[in-house]
Amino acid sequence: MKLRTSLMAAIGLAFAAGAAHADINVGVIVSATGPAASLGIPEKNTVALMPTTIGGEKVNYIVLDDASDTTSAVKNIRKLISEDKVDVILGSTITPNSLAMIDVAAESATPMISMAASARIVEPMDDKKRWVFKTPQNDAQMSTAIIEHMTDSGVKNVAFIGFADAYGEGWYEQFSSVADARKLKMIANERFARTDTSVTGQVLKIIAAKPDAVLIAGSGTPAALPQKALKERGYTGKIYQTHGVANNDFLRVCGKDCEGTFLPAGPVLVAAQLPDGNPVKKSALEYITKYEAAHGKGSVSTFGAHGWDSGVLLAAAAPAALKKAKPGTKEFRAALRDALEGLKEVPAAHGIFSMSPTDHLGLDQRSRVMVQIQNGAWKLVK
Repeated sequence: MKLRTSLMAAIGLAFAAGAAHADINVGVIVSATGPAASLGIPEKNTVALMPTTIGGEKVNYIVLDDASDTTSAVKNIRKLISEDKVDVILGSTITPNSLAMIDVAAESATPMISMAASARIVEPMDDKKRWVFKTPQNDAQMSTAIIEHMTDSGVKNVAFIGFADAYGEGWYEQFSSVADARKLKMIANERFARTDTSVTGQVLKIIAAKPDAVLIAGSGTPAALPQKALKERGYTGKIYQTHGVANNDFLRVCGKDCEGTFLPAGPVLVAAQLPDGNPVKKSALEYITKYEAAHGKGSVSTFGAHGWDSGVLLAAAAPAALKKAKPGTKEFRAALRDALEGLKEVPAAHGIFSMSPTDHLGLDQRSRVMVQIQNGAWKLVK
């Protein structure tokens, strides 16, 4: 009897020891193909640089490509949650896909950290969005930076052309609101699709309105289309882009037509040009060093850095969640959500993150700089 009792006790201890350790499974959804590929590829590359252990637990990353398609994004998140039993979702790359994924994340009580920009992903806060966080700067933050630069440069009126989807709509909503408050007149509002090959009609209307400046609200290489059309038609006013174009593929596609363009960006884009006292410089250079070691000098984009920051947030929050529950359980997912919401002053590539129950982005003005394209390169506007 004593032997049997000892044997059962030993089995119980072994089981308990095994149960104390469980892999953290991370589902990653990126737009590695399709119109947003120039954004999604560096995000996909960045996953390989993320930590393989957190809090003493092994981390498995399961990466799926949504091909820049909303339906595929929803299909992917359902698979990752139902079949792969992931504890958290990182993604997707673009706003429409991230918005479409929210319902699935909330239904399954799985925390999600989006790499897309629109404030609509996390605002207004509700029972669904309480499960969702994001790493890119809000369009409201970046709109303010653009309008401050415009008004300081003497711009009195501006034309807008943006994607005909949630990204473009979100930008117009935020930009026009700030512009109205700053007495900057909006005199044209046009749209184009990510897959369009011509925007001649829209550009002719913009030029006819004679704006002092044009804001193009697109992301990745498709945002070069209106800019090239404006230059071809002889537009000589100021052109602004959003932080959605901050990668080298955009520079390559847009070429000389992008010279002189202004845009707001995360500090990682010009990290080496930041003053030494900038609070983001060290953490931004850490990512750049790791990415360039794997992919070559000059290969970094701000989009890969958004992916990196999602991993930084996960690594910062997971140890607290592990103290309350083991991975693979609903209790761990809930604890991870709570830990993400409680993060304070976490340094990352794009800024310093401090979350709260009403703020699931957590970035302040330390997360933005103004940049100009000069001689085919990004230059910090001082």
